[in-house]
Amino acid sequence: MASPRALVQIFITGSKILGKAFLEAGRQAAKNARTPAQGAIGSDVAGVRNATSGSITDKLTRDHRMTLDEAHLILNVKRGEEMEKILSNYEHLFKANSPPPPPPKGTPTSGSRAKAVPTNSHYLQSKVVRARERIEAELKVASEVEKSAAESESPSSSSTPPPPPPPSQSGTSS
Repeated sequence: MASPRALVQIFITGSKILGKAFLEAGRQAAKNARTPAQGAIGSDVAGVRNATSGSITDKLTRDHRMTLDEAHLILNVKRGEEMEKILSNYEHLFKANSPPPPPPKGTPTSGSRAKAVPTNSHYLQSKVVRARERIEAELKVASEVEKSAAESESPSSSSTPPPPPPPSQSGTSS
C-alpha cells in the first residue's frame, strides 16, 4: 500500500507538469494572437497577400483573388497571347469540368454494366471562370490606360484659343 507521502509527491509533481504545460500553452496563444497565421485570410494565394500597393494591378489582384500569372497558368496561356487562344482554352477547360448532360428520357439504361461516370469539378470550373475574368480585367485596364495616354498626347482641337494680348498704351500721356 502506498504511503500518503508518496501520493502527495505524485500529486505535486503532476500539478507542476500540468501548470507548466498550461503556462506554455498560454504563451503560445498570446504569440499566435499577435501574428496572423499564413492562411488566415481565407482562400488567399501568395500573390494576393503581397498585393498591398495602390496600383491598378494590385487592386485587380485583390478584387479577383488571383494574380495574373496564376490566371495564365490555369488557362495554359502565355502573357501576350491573343484573346482567341485564351477563350478557346477557357471553353475547353470549362466544358471538361462541366457535369455531363442528363441522358434523354427515352433512352434505356443497361443494368448489367455500369458506365464510368466522367468526373467534373465545380471548383476547377470556377477557377477557370475567375482566371478568364482576371485576364479580361487586366486587358480592359491596359486598353483604358493606352486610350488615356493617346488622348493626353494628341492636342485637343476643341480647346479655346488664348485671349489676345491687352492693347498697349504707349503714346498716351497722363
